[in-house]
Amino acid sequence: MKCKKLSNTTTTRKTEATNGSNSRHSLNSVVTVAPFPSHPFLVGKDRKVSVTLAVPVTKNERYIEVIGGDDKIHVVDLEEKIDNDLLERMTRDPRNRYLLYTRSNPSSAQLLQINNIDSILSSNFNPNAPTVVVAHGWFSNQNTNLNPVIRDAYLESSEVNVIILDWSRIAMGSYLNAIANIPNVGKALGQFLKFLSETTGASLESMHLVGFSLGSHVVGNAGRELEGKVGRVTGLDPVSPIWHNNRNRLDKSDGIYVEIIHTNGRGSGTNLALGHADFYPNGGNSQPGCFTSICNHNRSWELFAATVKYNHLVGKECSSEDEVVSNKCGGKSYNMGNGDVSKSGSGLYRLSTTGSYPY
Repeated sequence: MKCKKLSNTTTTRKTEATNGSNSRHSLNSVVTVAPFPSHPFLVGKDRKVSVTLAVPVTKNERYIEVIGGDDKIHVVDLEEKIDNDLLERMTRDPRNRYLLYTRSNPSSAQLLQINNIDSILSSNFNPNAPTVVVAHGWFSNQNTNLNPVIRDAYLESSEVNVIILDWSRIAMGSYLNAIANIPNVGKALGQFLKFLSETTGASLESMHLVGFSLGSHVVGNAGRELEGKVGRVTGLDPVSPIWHNNRNRLDKSDGIYVEIIHTNGRGSGTNLALGHADFYPNGGNSQPGCFTSICNHNRSWELFAATVKYNHLVGKECSSEDEVVSNKCGGKSYNMGNGDVSKSGSGLYRLSTTGSYPY
């Protein structure tokens, strides 16, 4: 079925989540790069904290190790010069690619283009179905493992539009240049989704933005461009190196409901509570069956994809970060992940998983 514009359609929802201010909170943080964190779990932004960004390679902390989408450790020079010419070009056009998959074309993408109405209306986009946007992380592209895994989980479970954001023009470059351009990539995504909504009548509330690692901050900036009106934003182990005191990071004001899944807090991820609801599988640092930070980091999207199909991983609410660390959470139950775009709720949650699919 080809896409047709909806007329006079509205979407309503019941939600417990509050959006709050749309403004970004700036961090007042003391950022320390160290092999071990000074505190195993940190929540909050408007206070001084000492956090682990990544493992330093040298004592002067000029170099850090960062996980790439190629499942390798890359050494990043923190004194590398930002390419300002590239930054200026990407401000005008970050060259995002939007690849649509539906049950009518589950493995062959249709390219959607901003300001090209024909590319939308001639596609299989269904404005009556929820829309899920998946954003990969650094050193990745449209073919990186998480994209087909999450895509297939959705298409096997429900009638949905899955749009893979390919921002590899930036993501395949240097880490510091990628960070500098995250606002440009996210803003362009937000503008595209606004165009998609205006062209088809699909509501912003029916859209779910999912980002892994550095892609978490991409979808955060997209939500910010849309004034926090998207239905749901999910950050899968948001990357931490150089992001703890960055005002462009993912924030709970970026969507009506923002959920974070933490799986490698002491490595490439963060343990900071950034969403309305933050989940800490197995404490949020090390995962069963994993012996490397790469495995721990990737487990976030593996768990999420499994919950889209089975909605089976349930956390217990924690009254404090200390309860998360000590595994003494005994509050209300709340399902982690899943594909419900109208999901709502808040709090810190810990859960236990196994080391093999579906976990």
